[in-house]
Amino acid sequence: MDGLQTSSFESDLKQVLTSKECEHTNFRNNSHSVRILENLQSLRKNEVLCDISIQTDDDKIVIGHKNVLIAGSPYFRAMFSDFDESYKDLVNIRELDSSILQLLVDYIYTGEIMVSKENVQVLLPAANVLQLDFVIDACVEFIQKQLVPSNCLRIKAFADLHNCTELLSISEALIKNQFLEVVKSDEFLSLSSEALMKLISCNDLAVPFEEKVFECVIKWVKHDLDRRKDFLHELMEHVRLPLLRPDILDNVVEEPLLNNSPKCNKFIIEALRFNLQKLVCHFSIPKSIRCKPRQFGGSQKVILMFNQSYTSPKCYTEWYDPATKLHENAPGINDCRETAGFGVISDQFVFVVGGVNGKSSKSVSMLDVSSQSPSWVPMVDMLVSRRRLGVGILNDCIYAVGGLDDTCLLNSVEVFDVSIQKWQMVSSMSIERSNCGVGVFNNHLYAVGGFSSKNLKSVEYYDPSLDKWTPVAEMSVSRQGVGVGVLDGLMYAIGGFNGRVCLKSGEVYRPNDGVWSAVADMEICRFRPGVVALDGLLYVIGGETDKSIVDTVEIYDPLTNTWTMETLSRHGVHIYGGVVIDRPPPINQYTE
Repeated sequence: MDGLQTSSFESDLKQVLTSKECEHTNFRNNSHSVRILENLQSLRKNEVLCDISIQTDDDKIVIGHKNVLIAGSPYFRAMFSDFDESYKDLVNIRELDSSILQLLVDYIYTGEIMVSKENVQVLLPAANVLQLDFVIDACVEFIQKQLVPSNCLRIKAFADLHNCTELLSISEALIKNQFLEVVKSDEFLSLSSEALMKLISCNDLAVPFEEKVFECVIKWVKHDLDRRKDFLHELMEHVRLPLLRPDILDNVVEEPLLNNSPKCNKFIIEALRFNLQKLVCHFSIPKSIRCKPRQFGGSQKVILMFNQSYTSPKCYTEWYDPATKLHENAPGINDCRETAGFGVISDQFVFVVGGVNGKSSKSVSMLDVSSQSPSWVPMVDMLVSRRRLGVGILNDCIYAVGGLDDTCLLNSVEVFDVSIQKWQMVSSMSIERSNCGVGVFNNHLYAVGGFSSKNLKSVEYYDPSLDKWTPVAEMSVSRQGVGVGVLDGLMYAIGGFNGRVCLKSGEVYRPNDGVWSAVADMEICRFRPGVVALDGLLYVIGGETDKSIVDTVEIYDPLTNTWTMETLSRHGVHIYGGVVIDRPPPINQYTE
């Protein structure tokens, strides 16, 4: 009777469980793995079913289960799978402290590790041996919290010795970013000559004044003069003496250690010549690494934007860092340069060409963004007055292309040769062009669109080796005031005016097949925007619409053929140009 009742009950239950409300469900015991580990650890402590004993250099024994150790450590997996130790119940591990091994084996069984200032120095290399990534990361995090300028050199050496790449990278970054504090520590004076050389040769060393590098070298040498004076020449090779201010350079010249070293004299002579050349022609393109300013902090490149407020004729400028979205005031120009052309040589020397206060001009101004007291200085005037011109930089020469003089449209082109500090005329374009865009790639200078007797869709390029202009394929539409940018070997023509409306369209020229093709439209139309390429993206800056000025930036990603809008902090300001430059030294805040 009981059996019949049970059978009937099971039949009824099965019928209930096949209803819609009872679906297949997977249950997981989240504490199961923890409980298993706790039981395994208990078995190990009581030496139950343990099948391996590990002996360290101090002859102490740590016991465990091979299967657990294999599951927890790639090192043990290799040892007990591929080597002779797989058949042994006693193995030796050299150069590991038994107490540290015990901690690491406990971690394998529990997932927990105690890191302290007493054990971290031996725990991290031991975790490296056993390939326990979590423990390595825990040690790095622990050390990172203790990292300060007074100990970062020692920690870097420790990370380098044990091939701890993350800790090495973190400590190196702190050393570079807080160099002036690091050199005050006793650890700095204990550096080897090789380590010091490697440090001061870094291009991204955060030193606002190069004399600080010179001073630290002299300080290091004098700390143990008899042994270290022979390294002075090798060290001075990495000090950028040409960048010192003239008054500081005078003091360097008087330093006895340099005066008594014939090998160091050539560095002093190089610095004096470089400064003399700057006095004569305002700027010199660096010919060696010692003449190039160091770069440091965040992105290595920023955008220098040219702005205008209609309440003042002055040209405002500001550094804009797309990575951080931060703006900083930069040196202003006393005139309105909306109709000028802009270019930059070596990402350091910025040129504003022609177009003063809306009128044609021969005037050229230059800003050295690496200078410790940057300001705009006059350069050699052009041969022809121009406004609404195009400017391109090719082989460190500045080309002024077309535009307007006081009476007519221009097809003439002139070039400023830096080596002789002189403007010269070159072959004229096939047609007059004002408001044209200029692009430079494949060692050619391209004049794109513009206005002649009508809005132009034509394009031609200049070959400096032949002094000749040659037409290429026309754009799909006419574009006066087109912004041109070159990115990854392709030339982009963005926005402009077609004779009826301002354009939000863009197109790209591929030199391999010699044709233009459309890209996605911007969100808004733009006439005479600035266009620059940076970090694989195209930045279209400011400009004008049919009815108003534009104070935004649109960013084009060629990989996705999409645009994103960036609204800048200064509203009501006309942004009419921009160039990519090296990040300036963070020493001055410029006022408007």
